[in-house]
Amino acid sequence: MKVFIVYCHPSEDSFTKNMCDAFIRGITDSGNEYILSDLYRMGFQTDMTEEEYLRDANYRNTPDVAEDVLAEQKKINSADAIAFIYPVFWTEAPAKLVGWFDRVWSYGFAYGDEMTMKVLDKAIILCSAGNPIERLEEFGLLDSMKKVMLGDRLFGRAKQMEFIVFDNTSREFEFREKNWDRNLQKAYEIGKAFL
Repeated sequence: MKVFIVYCHPSEDSFTKNMCDAFIRGITDSGNEYILSDLYRMGFQTDMTEEEYLRDANYRNTPDVAEDVLAEQKKINSADAIAFIYPVFWTEAPAKLVGWFDRVWSYGFAYGDEMTMKVLDKAIILCSAGNPIERLEEFGLLDSMKKVMLGDRLFGRAKQMEFIVFDNTSREFEFREKNWDRNLQKAYEIGKAFL
């Protein structure tokens, strides 16, 4: 089986990068395959053009979809599952990932009367958060993040969905180093059992 991984972090020196690498090792060690879109390394254009906006805003299912968007859509339809790996920025995915959704979830592909996006078997979100999970829960931020990713962006697009937060990953927290190996082992095990 194959998973399409959409990875989004601006730094190669991050917990999130290590988490992604551990997840990938789990995928391959279980005998499965992956495709990776590293949005920052690819220089993926995340701003919609006016033409893209007008196409989607007017619900026009026309073939004039940008090549970089078509490439991402092909990756989705060639996979059995999708994984999003990113850090939490202000209770949201990085702007580059949000822009990926803006462009790749185009009319006629991810929504509309005649969608061409396949329903994936599984979808998983693995995100790193500087805050402790208790703080995210206390202020309702975790619920908000889940509603946006699972209830809007992935709704109806995967049969099974999961949202996992690796918390206390800010460089200022002693827990980051203390839990580093345990968290990477967890990411590896998630990858190994994912497909």
